Amino acid sequence: MPLCQYAGKVLLVVNTASYCGFTSQYDGLEKIYAGLKDKGLVVIGFPSNDFGEQEPGSDKEIADFCRLTYGVEFPMVSKTVVKGKSANSFYLKLAEITDSRPKWNFHKYLISRDGKKVLAFGSFTKPDDKELLAKIDEFIGK
Repeated sequence: MPLCQYAGKVLLVVNTASYCGFTSQYDGLEKIYAGLKDKGLVVIGFPSNDFGEQEPGSDKEIADFCRLTYGVEFPMVSKTVVKGKSANSFYLKLAEITDSRPKWNFHKYLISRDGKKVLAFGSFTKPDDKELLAKIDEFIGK
């Protein structure tokens, strides 16, 4: 998926997995997306099988699971690698900028509209976390 289509948007980038203790975060991510997409927020899921092999399915199986189980409407890319030297180049750049690499599923990166501010939030940061929501509001100009 070409990310240039989201130029000028605030991005919340999340590495996801369908069989993880954090999988219920899909619900909160979808709520944030549904509530703020008209103000310029885009949540983008990056399914990955890197941690505990908790995303073994095909792209179609992942999409079906997300849509049917959590009502996910936000964009999802094809399954990718998010850790190590063979990580997706976008993830390598995010890790370099923030000095924060995903240690598990549902690690989050928040990117400002101009791409000049990038913040990282660990897996334990839930989508309804006050600090995360405050930064989203700041980035969308609320």
